[in-house]
Amino acid sequence: MPLTIQVPASTTNLGPGFDCLGAALRLWNRISIEVGLNEGPTLAIVSDAAELFFRRTGEKPFPVRCSIEGDIPRARGLGSSVTIRLSVLMALDRLTNRRLSQEELCSLCAELEGHPDNAAAALFGGFTVIAKTIKRVARFDIDPALKFVLFVPDFEVKTSEARTVVPSVFPRQAVVENLANASLITAAFASRQYGYLRDAFLDHLHQPFREQFVPFLPKVLKAAAGAGALGGFLSGSGSTVACLTLSDGKEVAAAIAAAAPEQNAKTLIVSADNEGARFL
Repeated sequence: MPLTIQVPASTTNLGPGFDCLGAALRLWNRISIEVGLNEGPTLAIVSDAAELFFRRTGEKPFPVRCSIEGDIPRARGLGSSVTIRLSVLMALDRLTNRRLSQEELCSLCAELEGHPDNAAAALFGGFTVIAKTIKRVARFDIDPALKFVLFVPDFEVKTSEARTVVPSVFPRQAVVENLANASLITAAFASRQYGYLRDAFLDHLHQPFREQFVPFLPKVLKAAAGAGALGGFLSGSGSTVACLTLSDGKEVAAAIAAAAPEQNAKTLIVSADNEGARFL
């Protein structure tokens, strides 16, 4: 009997909160996992997650089969890889009766990902702030009235490639401005006073350098603001652009679709997922 885990999409960074901020979205993958060998070769993403689980827990390894279905586009900055890695870890934890804490599962998944923001948002749901060094997550429910309007182009951006263009050293003023904006965003989600989000998504640490992969980003953000959005940002490393609004999102969606018609993009309007990853 397979175990099926539903894991939400996640949008991260939220502009200035590089590798720290994330939100879970009502867009899901469902991963079914059961004991036994696959008929064909096992996906590397599955075998790597299983190998890490067995190595860290000391449990005796056994083979697993995995099937994936759902609506999260791959390599678009919406955490599709996390849905698989997290599901494998959660399933193995239950199959072995290891009973790892959520913090331990998040830490393992973050290690596989190379960064913790998607893992935290997908696992805990809602809006999350994660401090990787001390392995601490702060989590807040998101009001369903806040809509995420997603502009999803028809091309992929690999996170590994997008990270290569981000510098390792930044001017002091850029860091200070990012800290202020990330703090405003956190305050807005913690208090549910979403008006604080307006103009708070400006980033100096990664978006200006990743814009080479998504050159349409400025005009999409400008169109969203003109349609009344609170603001927008590159979702993860892209190629998706996420815009936030307290309206029904339809006007914002129409505006951003018209801003870059050459991208043949899908526009989605979703609210937040406050449940996070769960067994079905």
